Amino acid sequence: MSAVSNKHPASARRAAALTGHGRLPGDKSISHRALILASLATGTSHIRGLLEGDDVLATAQAMRAMGAEIEKHENGIWQVNGVGPMGLKSPTAPLDFGNAGTGVRLVMGLVAGAGIEAEFIGDASLSSRPMGRVLDPLRQMGAQAEAAEGGRLPVRIKAAPLLPASITPDVASAQVKSAILLAGLGIAGDISVCEKTATRGHSETMLALFGADISVTDEDGFHIVTLHNRQGPSRLTARDLDVPGDPSSAAFPMIAALTVPGSDVVLENIMLNRQRDGLIRVLREMGGDISMTHKRQSSGETVADLRVRYSALHGLDVAADIAPDMIDEFPALAIAAASAQGTTHMAGLAELRVKESDRLAAMEAGLKANGVTVEAGEDWLRVTGSGPNPSIAGGGMVETHHDHRIAMAFLCLGLVAEQPVSVDDRAMIATSFPEFFSLMATLGAQID
Repeated sequence: MSAVSNKHPASARRAAALTGHGRLPGDKSISHRALILASLATGTSHIRGLLEGDDVLATAQAMRAMGAEIEKHENGIWQVNGVGPMGLKSPTAPLDFGNAGTGVRLVMGLVAGAGIEAEFIGDASLSSRPMGRVLDPLRQMGAQAEAAEGGRLPVRIKAAPLLPASITPDVASAQVKSAILLAGLGIAGDISVCEKTATRGHSETMLALFGADISVTDEDGFHIVTLHNRQGPSRLTARDLDVPGDPSSAAFPMIAALTVPGSDVVLENIMLNRQRDGLIRVLREMGGDISMTHKRQSSGETVADLRVRYSALHGLDVAADIAPDMIDEFPALAIAAASAQGTTHMAGLAELRVKESDRLAAMEAGLKANGVTVEAGEDWLRVTGSGPNPSIAGGGMVETHHDHRIAMAFLCLGLVAEQPVSVDDRAMIATSFPEFFSLMATLGAQID
């Protein structure tokens, strides 16, 4: 059977006003980290609101394979019995992460510092993505790692003692920083990550919640995160967590509500971390009507309910310095830009070339296929919108390249296009947002 016949296409057509309330799945970044740190802790942790997408489930299975006891209760709460400091064991089979880029990179760091050996594999998409950005700093700490050509999967990490170090990654990436810090949990001494541009701080926040000694400073133009191990490897203590809603998943119903005339929706329990709310800030600058209510704290993060109403958006120059705060949300922003008045220029997007797909190329091709004026460069995207009364032609079939965010973005475009917009495969949406279709249908979206 051919690869094409194994795909599951979907299409979306112009919708009437979207209305109602929706609760988003748990944040993917926090879900990965919650499982990893709970597995390392001493005692039993309970996690409410865990994202049950394929990516996070792959991380759960990897942690089970290394000795943690992880099970889901009937009430939806996940229970994790941790192995304690340096309690991980070498898995007996390769750790298969499917399409989970965050999971595989974080666990590589964890294994490197745990004194064990493991092989890492994934699907075709994950196996095409670069791992050298994580492996190189781990090698600076003393890790022994072997990778396929181009620093890609499969990767094997062998048991080797790591040394205290101060690492300045070449790439501004929360995944790289997190892998280094997780490796540092097994070191007697300090490990510091010096970032030229501060990246998302979920790992620092959660490590502190579990009892790690973490400090964060800004010195001489660097953002420095240090894990202090003054008496041997870190000792983490189990705790209960409520995972806030994923702002990256919220991006799709949000831009649908902003662009479908007459829409008025409420998205509940959304995380508002300053390094994750870049899309909200940009959409507001474009004229988006987005308000916040019931602000509160959950697992060290600020969360709120978002009310999003249809708005006449206008084009904007999106500065490169905001890109790290919304790097996963640019596919959604490009769709919003297609319905805005004027041109939206997005800069600082080189990282999109090495995501689940080359997202810049995928967005350019998909927008052109549906009659939208678009240009792309090595690290920028420029979209000329149709204005507040959308005249987007639609009718195109979009190649997703196994990328969940490309699939969801173009299904949202179909909600405002004159002709239905189709994607060649919807299956991978389950990696991050298994409730996407049911939630969008609840709001009134026409997706087949």
